Amino acid sequence: MEYTSNEIIHGYTNRILAIDLSTETISTPDLDPKVRDYFLGGRSLGLYLLHSSTTRGTKATDPENPLILANGPLGGIPQFPGAAKSMAIALSPLTGVPGVSNFGGYFGPYLKYAGFDALQVTGKAERETIIVIDGFTRKITLEEAPDLKEVFDLERAIADRFTKAGYDKRHIAFMSTGLGAEHTSFGCINSHYYDVTKPTPAGRGIFRTKQAGRTGIGSVMRNKRIKAIVVLANHPQGENPFGAAHWEKVRQAGSKLHKVIKEVDPQSLKMSRKGSAGLITFMNKPEYQSLPVNNFQMGSDPRAPQICGKFYAENLFEHRGMDGCFPGCNLQCTKGGWVTLKSGDHVGDKVWVDGPEYETAAGFGSNLGIWNAEFIMEANWHCDNYGIDTITTATIMAFLMECFQRGFLTKADMDGLEMNWGGEADALTFIHRLAHGETELARAAGKGMTLLVDWLAERYRQKTGIDPLPELKLFAMQTKELPFSFYRTHRSLSMQASYAAASDIGAHHAAAWLIKVDLLGAFPTFEDKAQALITYPRVRLGNDNMGVCKLPWVDVFNPESAKVENPDMHINPASQEIYAEFYNGVLGTDMTWQQIFEQTDRDINLQRVMNVMVYGTDAGAMDWIPDRAIGATDDLLYENEQEYNDQQVATILAKSPEEVRLMSTAEKRQTLMNSRKRELQELIAIYYRKRGWNERGIPTVDTLKELGLWDFLNEETRARIAELTA
Repeated sequence: MEYTSNEIIHGYTNRILAIDLSTETISTPDLDPKVRDYFLGGRSLGLYLLHSSTTRGTKATDPENPLILANGPLGGIPQFPGAAKSMAIALSPLTGVPGVSNFGGYFGPYLKYAGFDALQVTGKAERETIIVIDGFTRKITLEEAPDLKEVFDLERAIADRFTKAGYDKRHIAFMSTGLGAEHTSFGCINSHYYDVTKPTPAGRGIFRTKQAGRTGIGSVMRNKRIKAIVVLANHPQGENPFGAAHWEKVRQAGSKLHKVIKEVDPQSLKMSRKGSAGLITFMNKPEYQSLPVNNFQMGSDPRAPQICGKFYAENLFEHRGMDGCFPGCNLQCTKGGWVTLKSGDHVGDKVWVDGPEYETAAGFGSNLGIWNAEFIMEANWHCDNYGIDTITTATIMAFLMECFQRGFLTKADMDGLEMNWGGEADALTFIHRLAHGETELARAAGKGMTLLVDWLAERYRQKTGIDPLPELKLFAMQTKELPFSFYRTHRSLSMQASYAAASDIGAHHAAAWLIKVDLLGAFPTFEDKAQALITYPRVRLGNDNMGVCKLPWVDVFNPESAKVENPDMHINPASQEIYAEFYNGVLGTDMTWQQIFEQTDRDINLQRVMNVMVYGTDAGAMDWIPDRAIGATDDLLYENEQEYNDQQVATILAKSPEEVRLMSTAEKRQTLMNSRKRELQELIAIYYRKRGWNERGIPTVDTLKELGLWDFLNEETRARIAELTA
């Protein structure tokens, strides 16, 4: 299909690309200005398109479930650091509710340069397909995909195909996934882009990847028989090529943030050297106990320096070249290096690994009891090559290791594997089996944590006559069926509530990553914590809507923020002012940063409404976390942190330390667990009230009307919400 492209105005092309694979129909409808101005872009626009395309009965595996890739109005503008975040949205095959995942790289900006604010793919192809969006010839084609199962084989084939056709590698960006997404419900999508600066054994230049990893969007992509989506484009040229209302204001905002990053990062987190893996050192501090060790059983370990950012920076990361995932970002946190593989079909190959990020390093490292940085990089590479989410994979593996530790699984159950803490060889073997769906256990694990727990419990009941389900649920780390990302939350009530209630996609940190500032004492009261569960998601998810990265804001503290009269300096208000200047410069508005980010309440409530359509009156019951995320689940774990825990119990019971020492460990443990559960329940209730939701966590009709969201909901949804809140 040939198409004409619109000029970019105020960051928008004002056009959607819609593809129905079942009928091979391609259209380019205009973006309704009312929708555009209400649902800003990115995550917000994607959720609206998802809501408009599905009903209460739509399942993730249905052809009607759309795969949506959406950018935001500020995305793709290299004059501002970190302006290349885009969103992947669909009903999640892992959780059943809307799944959302952000990703970096060139794809989102190039999609805009080619003429579209979002791509929406429905239906299911009859053949393995590659979608090609050519922004140079203004043609969109559906092509037969090569018979390749692995991501990096496909990467080479796509690069070869289009370079032979005359395209510069720098003009090629694409999304892909692999066979692991076919055999699991937590497939990820890789976002490929060409880095011309990175040294390689053959010279310079290599394709690099970022991932849309969470919620199984890659499995939706493979269900539709899509192997890759390619966009060919170049950066717009000329003065103000993005149609900004006030171009000079945009440039000034970018210069300000560049300066903050340049001056602050080398003196603080050193993201340009360590990447996000540098966070391991903070989480591992003994006073915080927040780095998950052995499936969140412990929160600190003296071996953590072997997998921390400093170790990677000094031993494994290749620092030559540029490490931004898009031009113009001087944070340069996209680290990577070369590693020789020790397992799988590519054993002995020396491969480039993008990562690990903190989540992958903690997941395949401390949470599996493995303290080998090269193992972590290899596991990272295999997951990317297979197209499976590293976070979900590692959390499920840690659960299986604990089941083996506690006797719920035997070597025979694991088809000859002994998944002990620290067992590198068997851990790698399991990743390969999981991606290929080779064994009954691997296939059960590929369905996600909840179904794996049920499968394992039934198997154990048949062998022993004992029901292990209550105990298994204590340490099966998931919420809303999404396995945990890697923060041990015993000492952060705010982060417990974030996982439980503020993150509607499940147990993920994207919406409200509050643990660090909570540990630093930022939220002393329940009201403070509840308010943070409102304000931080506004900013974090608001960035997803605008198309910008969170890291230049959240991980680079602007010294001027300490001087701003604001009750929460940790939200970095001085940098928020810079983001507001950027936003106003592009869109031609005159809003404070608070007003800009308050708009995020619209899509936060839309996602909640869509969850309610699935959960009904159980919406509030789904806002909970396993006991392991709240406190010690057995006496030994309590005693591992006895001094701190005893102090907590003494405060709860108003007893002296001597009196507490006379109590049994079991009694003290239960006292502490009950108290923490009451606190979490209280905080969630306050959060609901602040959101304008009822006691079951359902947005009221008045709240939705006050936000202006009611008018955008379909009739089925309005009727259901009115019924549930009557």
